[in-house]
Amino acid sequence: MLAVRKARRKLRMGTICSPNPSGTKTSSEVCNADWMASLPPHLHNLPLSNLAIPGSHDSFSYWVDEKSPVGPDQTQAIKRLARISLVKKLMKKWSVTQNLTFREQLEAGIRYFDLRVSSKPGDADQEIYFIHGLFGIKVWDGLMEIDSFLTQHPQEIIFLDFNHFYAMDETHHKCLVLRIQEAFGNKLCPACSVESLTLRTLWEKNCQVLIFYHCPFYKQYPFLWPGKKIPAPWANTTSVRKLILFLETTLSERAPWGSFHVSQAILTPRVKTIARGLVGGLKNTLVHSNGWKSRGSSLLSQERS
Repeated sequence: MLAVRKARRKLRMGTICSPNPSGTKTSSEVCNADWMASLPPHLHNLPLSNLAIPGSHDSFSYWVDEKSPVGPDQTQAIKRLARISLVKKLMKKWSVTQNLTFREQLEAGIRYFDLRVSSKPGDADQEIYFIHGLFGIKVWDGLMEIDSFLTQHPQEIIFLDFNHFYAMDETHHKCLVLRIQEAFGNKLCPACSVESLTLRTLWEKNCQVLIFYHCPFYKQYPFLWPGKKIPAPWANTTSVRKLILFLETTLSERAPWGSFHVSQAILTPRVKTIARGLVGGLKNTLVHSNGWKSRGSSLLSQERS
């Protein structure tokens, strides 16, 4: 684990960073877009589950369509309220949790993506969309954006965690899985022992994508990993103190082998939180309050040590 700590220290100190203005890379400067490829050789044979891999929450929600219907992930009460045009504008402020596109997140170093998907009730086709209160972009468009990055960065490995499905029957699931196959093809990594997965083994097989599918449908396809292989305990709190305690506890209790583990370092708004900060939105109410930035950085430092 000492080697892992040294690699993380390099990331912290900026050894792994953006290219210089000339567009070239010196021996000590490697773009975040290639941070896995740039890890020291003695980490290439380490199980992937031993590496700290940055991820994002509701990864697709950098854009949601306030003109779309309210998603099936919302209650009937919210759907009735959304008939008032202003309500959807306010919903958007609480639905957007990212400000970078998939491509920009990948270039920044993000390798784990939290994905929630849905069909659009009433649509004649089987199109699937990302969703968080309101509908986002088509899943196909997102997958193609990710695949384009992976083609240009053949040693980067990503985790796509499909963990919430709404308004989807068997036909919708088959359509989604077909889209995944079409997008990534041979880049898909078949489900196997977590401990056998290392950067070197994945590079040798030219595999770059692990798909986690939190639905029994995964059993029908060898490249779909069961959701239980990547547990993501959720604190469900607006308290920074409670969140940090929760993260420390669940990290210490994680299974020593057999699965990956997601630390969800996120604050979750309650109904009263939204009511108090209705106009301010998620970013101003939770992200910029409670000293979360400084305390969140402190937590990451603890996890690296």
